[in-house]
Amino acid sequence: MFKLINLFPLLIIALFLCNCSKDLSPINDNPKKQIRALTQNETQLVESGKKFGLKLFKNIVEEQPDSNIFISPLSVSMALGMTLNGADGETYTAMQQTLEFDGLTNQQINEAYQSLIDLLINLDEKVLFEIANSIWYRNTFNVKQDFLKTNQKYFDAEISALDFNDPASVDIINNWVNEKTNKKIKEIIDNIDPNEIMFLINAIYFKGTWQYEFDKENTEDDVFNLTGSGTVDCKMMKIRGRFDYYEDDDVQIIDLPYGDGDFSMTIFLPKPGMDINEFAANLDESRWQNYLTYLKSDSGTLELPKFKLEYKLKMNDVLKALGMSIAFDPQQADFTRMNPYGGIWINRVLHKTFVQVDEEGTEAAAVTVVAIFIKSIGGDEEFYMTVNRPFLFVIREHHSETILFIGKMIQPEWE
Repeated sequence: MFKLINLFPLLIIALFLCNCSKDLSPINDNPKKQIRALTQNETQLVESGKKFGLKLFKNIVEEQPDSNIFISPLSVSMALGMTLNGADGETYTAMQQTLEFDGLTNQQINEAYQSLIDLLINLDEKVLFEIANSIWYRNTFNVKQDFLKTNQKYFDAEISALDFNDPASVDIINNWVNEKTNKKIKEIIDNIDPNEIMFLINAIYFKGTWQYEFDKENTEDDVFNLTGSGTVDCKMMKIRGRFDYYEDDDVQIIDLPYGDGDFSMTIFLPKPGMDINEFAANLDESRWQNYLTYLKSDSGTLELPKFKLEYKLKMNDVLKALGMSIAFDPQQADFTRMNPYGGIWINRVLHKTFVQVDEEGTEAAAVTVVAIFIKSIGGDEEFYMTVNRPFLFVIREHHSETILFIGKMIQPEWE
């Protein structure tokens, strides 16, 4: 199985991948349209996203050295960004630091996400890029309205209360995911634990046509070399033209634009003898930025295999390793800005992606779910109480523990 180098910064996420075929004109023929400058907070959010995305990818590569990997740092950070609005104390600090949001207030983070989402989805009319957020909570769970309203305002999150005991709730949530990913990710959960009380979900869908498409007539049967030894058959696309390109002793890099060029796929091909996992481990934010600076317009030929990949990962361990352990700890997690009584924590973070790269362009989708757990919702069996015999009742004040009234009812009367 070959490995993908999906090392994209948060802003453009995993929305650039590969392709090849046909002669091109210089890619700077069309005048560049004017795009508003990023605000200071947006710029810092994007920089934070690069750091988080690259270290997230690096950690996953270390855990899965022999696997194809495809993640969306933007989707993960956005789902956790919504969750951050419910965190407090040390839990908030740990999540903020893991997401590289140091220096930004909670309000600044929310405002930057809001304006950045609007910028991204309207950036290139030739590229379809959609972002959707939602929060689904157990209809018996007391959620702070400020938490819901904040995520509704800044993340445009759809809010729904569901009866999680009804098996149909799983289908309702999965149908939302299926719709928002244009049917590329059909489900993200297969069950709801009796103690799960909330799902915070981000869904992203991308469809971009190459600025210069590969000619299908130039696609041929070929082989792809595996790590170590061995090969697999592939469909190799081919294109000759002028692209942003860089090469040194370690790597070849090419940038393939989509649409008007506001989105692109950046491909990193380590030289023979250079270990792909080692290269990924060394690709930090500084090196990433340097590589982008080195890219210059150049003429040449690209051969690129067509591919399709579905990837899924439970992210608990990787997020713990990056510094968020407290958010998963039943004893220490503090999400009192989500529910005033506490006793809730992150139970699981699920991530699922899809990508297809062919002669026309790239189609990609991602979903991230943050599932919130509570200590107890009445145990495995729900109680059932029928007050149909004599009973006592007390009216009391909790702060001073004063009993205001106490009574016994043996025969209730009504007029």
